[in-house]
Amino acid sequence: MTTIRDIAGAVGVSVATVSNVLNGRPNVGADVRKRVLRVAKQLGYRPNRAAQAMRTGRTRTIGLVLPDLTNPYFPELAQAVERTARQAGLLVCLIDSQGSREGESDGFALLMQHAVDGIIWCPLGSRRPAGVKQWRGPLVLIDRPRPGHDVVHADYLMGGRLLAQYARAMGHAKVGLLCGPQELASARLRREGFVQAWARPARVVWEHSVGFDGVLSPAAIQALRRPRGASLVVCGNDLIAISAMRCLAEHGLRVPLDVSVTGFDNIHWAGLVSPTLTTIAQPVGAIGARAVEVLRARLAGTALASRRSVFEVALVERESVRHL
Repeated sequence: MTTIRDIAGAVGVSVATVSNVLNGRPNVGADVRKRVLRVAKQLGYRPNRAAQAMRTGRTRTIGLVLPDLTNPYFPELAQAVERTARQAGLLVCLIDSQGSREGESDGFALLMQHAVDGIIWCPLGSRRPAGVKQWRGPLVLIDRPRPGHDVVHADYLMGGRLLAQYARAMGHAKVGLLCGPQELASARLRREGFVQAWARPARVVWEHSVGFDGVLSPAAIQALRRPRGASLVVCGNDLIAISAMRCLAEHGLRVPLDVSVTGFDNIHWAGLVSPTLTTIAQPVGAIGARAVEVLRARLAGTALASRRSVFEVALVERESVRHL
């Protein structure tokens, strides 16, 4: 069985240096780190995690709590987090809250039972579940900012502005809004960015708030049945947009010939539906990777310049918007 002493001898460094690399400590140069990791892989090194945990008090396991894995955005995010964590020698324990505060609270309790070192969390809503209040370790939020916490998210205001500017450039002057749940800052900022850039004489003809799961409310369905002059429906995310496109088709309205539609997130399905969906792309891979980096920095006691990491977004133009 390969030991860290074997790796140290093969690389020509000290046992302490190998230990620092394998435990993810930041006080090793990049070249040495790559050499140690390469040789460890070549020699088939497998760390004894139980022994490490006994010695260091760290399990090298992190928790990832997501609200709803049926939304394609979150499996992509989970993959990015897991990939980055694995490269750092960390195991990810994934909790799907399944849209339930009880599931969220139970998930935190389970992660504490397994003594994870830190948690990455995308909150369901604005309220703080009971299980979360008991957590005392490092906590990094993704997608949904809260005061006083490290958070990594896309520039939602920028995304809203890009959609408004694009809509005007395509000749649209009357729109309907299907916003996401406004108790979430991510949904609220998307709307604010659009409305701030949607200056008169352009008009918002009607507006309804629906869940990010894409389930349309009766009021939203009624608005789509009778768009009241709105030539474009601006949706809070891609699932809402895809549901809106289906609803419009069921009521005899063609996208984009009769009504145009935009989304937000650029999930994989956005390029598969017909017509393909014009949307705002978030750099999901970079967001997930940065969340792991921030959590590792907190675990190492490294000072961070800011609690907030914000990534720019980009408009992806496809077929669902007609030029008037």
